[in-house]
Amino acid sequence: MSPKHVVFKKVSKDKSVTVYMGKRDFVDHCDFVDPVDGVVLIDQKQVKGKKVFVTLSCTFRYGQYDMDVMGVALRRDIFLVTRQVFPELQDKEQLTHTRIQEKLLRKLGNDAFPFYFEFPDNLPCSVTLQPGPSDVGKKCTVEFEVKAFCADNQDTFANIDKQSSVRLAIRKIQYSPVDTQVVPVAETTFEFLMSDKPLHVKLSLTREIFYHGEPVSATVEITNSSSRNIKDISVSVEQVTNIVLYSNDKYVKSVAREETLDTVPSGTSLKRDFALYPLLAYNKERRGLALDGRLKHQDTNLASSSIVKQEVLKEIQGMLVSYKVVVRMIASGTLASSDVSLEVPFKLMHSKPEPGMSESDDMVFEEFKRDFLKGVIGDDDDEA
Repeated sequence: MSPKHVVFKKVSKDKSVTVYMGKRDFVDHCDFVDPVDGVVLIDQKQVKGKKVFVTLSCTFRYGQYDMDVMGVALRRDIFLVTRQVFPELQDKEQLTHTRIQEKLLRKLGNDAFPFYFEFPDNLPCSVTLQPGPSDVGKKCTVEFEVKAFCADNQDTFANIDKQSSVRLAIRKIQYSPVDTQVVPVAETTFEFLMSDKPLHVKLSLTREIFYHGEPVSATVEITNSSSRNIKDISVSVEQVTNIVLYSNDKYVKSVAREETLDTVPSGTSLKRDFALYPLLAYNKERRGLALDGRLKHQDTNLASSSIVKQEVLKEIQGMLVSYKVVVRMIASGTLASSDVSLEVPFKLMHSKPEPGMSESDDMVFEEFKRDFLKGVIGDDDDEA
């Protein structure tokens, strides 16, 4: 028995429009991005002669509200495109690009209309900063949304009747590019006052790209020719998030850490392997941690490393996320102690799925009912 294909369904409050989508995660493969496609079912009695539009938007939100106390906008539309689906401006065949659209159109009948959007190359991926346990309201995020609504014309977009509109959150995620087989290495020497010889430290990783859920393998090599004694050695994975659209805020969070009781006295050396696990499960409720965009009823993971394509302005990305492994230690002497550190950058990504996954001919509908969403979203923020 073949697996069923889940179709996501959401209905407007007045039942005038219903959105059907075969998936909510759309992948940036580096050389192309999955298009956004679906079907809108309309009730012509409820539409009452109005037109039906579908929009795809990418929004950067910086703060709990759309406006702060000084009236400064904390929300910016990075990308917004609108298509009229009813009355039809193109034949259905021209807007039908996938098998799931074809099956939905056959199943839903003549009042169903397809929509299709392509992402431009310069858009960021979905990312959000994890709020603290006591935080309320909207959070700092780059989010994507598909919205269907009834209106007399496209110019009345700002005054849409919420009863006749439906919003469905989607995600744009990044898969790992081809591994370059580069082995990241950093090494340096530290010289100290009243010490004739230096301290040599080397930090290396097994590869440049690691996947969510797997350990980050690091090797630390210390050759202590100095007169200092080395102690309190620790290795950590740090997530660095730069807010580049509104400000230059920077968040540095340790997401995995391992310590060792080993010491390296003067004239000795040490080589030690570490396995670090940068997992969201170990960092729940930590405020300011960057996550891959979260859908309302689904879990997520630490944000993937940002990959900025050539000739794309960094500012339009909203937030940039990077990772590094850092080794720290204390070089203690008779008169003073010094902090010593060394770091190596790497990428944390989603692995590419195995090819050959085909769409099932059987469909099962997952409907977002408002009873389920009650208490999760407010009436003025009706999204899922």
